Amino acid sequence: MKVAVIGTGYVGLATGISLAFLGHQVNCIDIAAGKIELLRQGKLPIFEPGLEELFHKAKPNLHFSTSYREGLVDSDVIFLAVGTPANVDGSPNLKYLFSAVDETIACLRNREGLTVLVNKSTVPVGTADQILERVNSASLHSSVTIASNPEFLSQGRVVSDTLYPERIVVGGNERAIHVLQELYAPIISQTFISPEQTPRPETTKGATFISVDTRSAELAKYAANAFLAMKISFINEMANVCDRVGADVTKVAMVIGKDPRIGSSFLQAGIGYGGSCFPKDTRALQFIADTIDYDFKLLSAVIEVNNNQKYRIIEKLREEIGTLYGKKIAVLGLTFKPGTDDLREAPSIPIVNALLSEGAEVYVHDPIAIDTARAILPRTVHFKHQLSDVLLDAEAALLITEWPEYLNLKAEHLISVMRRPLFIDGRNALNAGTMNGIEYIGFGLGDRIGSKPLHLV
Repeated sequence: MKVAVIGTGYVGLATGISLAFLGHQVNCIDIAAGKIELLRQGKLPIFEPGLEELFHKAKPNLHFSTSYREGLVDSDVIFLAVGTPANVDGSPNLKYLFSAVDETIACLRNREGLTVLVNKSTVPVGTADQILERVNSASLHSSVTIASNPEFLSQGRVVSDTLYPERIVVGGNERAIHVLQELYAPIISQTFISPEQTPRPETTKGATFISVDTRSAELAKYAANAFLAMKISFINEMANVCDRVGADVTKVAMVIGKDPRIGSSFLQAGIGYGGSCFPKDTRALQFIADTIDYDFKLLSAVIEVNNNQKYRIIEKLREEIGTLYGKKIAVLGLTFKPGTDDLREAPSIPIVNALLSEGAEVYVHDPIAIDTARAILPRTVHFKHQLSDVLLDAEAALLITEWPEYLNLKAEHLISVMRRPLFIDGRNALNAGTMNGIEYIGFGLGDRIGSKPLHLV
């Protein structure tokens, strides 16, 4: 099929490159000329494991343009993968999406044959209906049909999640569903030869194709992310309880995670969630609830818990060393998770700012995002490309992102280079048993308190 993808962010590139790899002819469109030129030169503007390999394999079927009219020529399917950043009140900003819709509609006049206009951006319920109104107002109802196809990608895993998804969700009428089922057929049946760098998991036999109405598809995206965010906030609340009663949250999580009704994923306690999806989507769902006068108490609590959780690492640090003024603190990792260069809503940003506000000398390291962080964090931060420079003479080290190089740190090395070998693990990522001689503190591990037995009456 001939496919156009409007927007070359994480979702747009993952979609376009993957469909081109599967044999479709794909035009990627973006109004950012610099980004398009970079892509034409064979360079990716984002970092994702396996994406570069897939990009080069798919290049014969990929084309890039800043022109809608040029990029949309004879497209059977047009994906809208435009950013919907949060407004101050938490509502999604749809001006870029509707601008792309209007540009697209202008190029589809007098087009013969059926075109499926697919929204892949995360949007409020009813957005597909608004897009349809614009299409109908342009008298294109007979040649253009609307669909909602939310993505369920996890940054750091976009290639795997795109090629080997558990489910593909499409909201729309029978015409749209039929076309997208045909488009995604290789993924649904898993009949394609997988790329070497991102091989097909042995457990993957195929993807479930789920067809629903557009409103249910739109809401399902928010529901999925809100539910996962809830699991994270819940286990973090349990970690805070464990800290006070001397229990081990990793063991609690293991016990409840064995229950198939709960599952073990997203039960890792720490400093909370970040990134471009969970914070934005939970706030957006809260805004949707507010607009219909529904008090979504559970979601409000999830957001509040996560906002507070990131500062627990500062509290733990202060409990150990007292005042932070003038003390060198090593911050290990800046991105919101390993395997990505994304700093959007990363917990590291408020944590670093909180350290600075208390007078600490903050030294930061990240294997990918140091240069990007310079434009976001204050100039008083010490940015280091060498991990050894960050750890040298540090009063404490805070693990913020569980990059492999941090997980491989040896206790003997930390003892030899740090002024005080105090290591606060914001992700419970290290094995405390291997940290002999280190003052190791995690979240909810129950090993640093002198709590008395509880006597409940």
